Amino acid sequence: VNVDVKAQVTGYLDQIYVKEGDYVSQGQPLFKIKADIYNEQVNNSKAAYQAALSAEQNAKLEIEKIKPLVEGKVYTELQLKTAEANYAAAKAQVAQAQAALGSSQINAKFTLINAPVSGYIGRIPNRIGNLITAADATPLTTLSEINTVNVYFSLSEADFIAFIKDQNNKSSNQQATLLLADGTAYNHSGKVELASGNIDRTTGSMALKASFTNPDKILRSGGSAKVILKKAHENVLLVPMAAVKDIQDRYFVYVIGEKNKISMKQIEIAGNTANAYLLKSGLTACEKIVMNRIDMLNDGMQVQPTKKSTM
Repeated sequence: VNVDVKAQVTGYLDQIYVKEGDYVSQGQPLFKIKADIYNEQVNNSKAAYQAALSAEQNAKLEIEKIKPLVEGKVYTELQLKTAEANYAAAKAQVAQAQAALGSSQINAKFTLINAPVSGYIGRIPNRIGNLITAADATPLTTLSEINTVNVYFSLSEADFIAFIKDQNNKSSNQQATLLLADGTAYNHSGKVELASGNIDRTTGSMALKASFTNPDKILRSGGSAKVILKKAHENVLLVPMAAVKDIQDRYFVYVIGEKNKISMKQIEIAGNTANAYLLKSGLTACEKIVMNRIDMLNDGMQVQPTKKSTM
């Protein structure tokens, strides 16, 4: 998960506490915007608040002074009501000054920008002295939170339907395996979830995601990998990958016929294991195929078979 770090107030960048690539914890200081003007606003707001409190107190004392004198006809009812109105206005001024003080204190706190989540620091495009605004399109940096990494992938509509059917089968294991960019298998399985509720009409595919724990911090945002979903099959034939020729996304094997002459035959595959294809159609269990060195063969050649144990 990537989180953009942006300023919430405008000012000149005063401090950068981290470097690109650093790992930071949530709440750790990242940047400091020059705070002089905001501290001054806090001081002014405090003074205005104290003045409002004093005005409120004076207005209250005025009422307390006038009330007993109204009965003696020294002050009129109108003068008392005027004093009460002044007191109400003074109370409103206190509330307004208190809100302004709170707002100025919040803005002053915003000059210190802390990490919203734990993660790795991305690029830092600004330098000390640059003017920073809340409206800047480019973030101060991007934090990559990688304790758990979501890997997004798509399935065709047909494969998605098959996936859902397998998921509804309680005996089916719907954990995902990840094949890393270097060809090695990631040593933690992932949980598969829907990433969208609709099939993309443009591509005819459904978006899914697999969530993987990342304790060793091997997985990083923006990386690439292959997601492998296992499917249970019964009574299927396995064809070794070494025996299959891939020609423009079509799959062929060399079948051994009479007098050990070979002929190329197209097959359909339903999936694969680590080193074999699952046969969908094109071969029967009694047919013999060439198991290796197929790049050296041509249709119609005669070969000398040797026995090989079945898979």
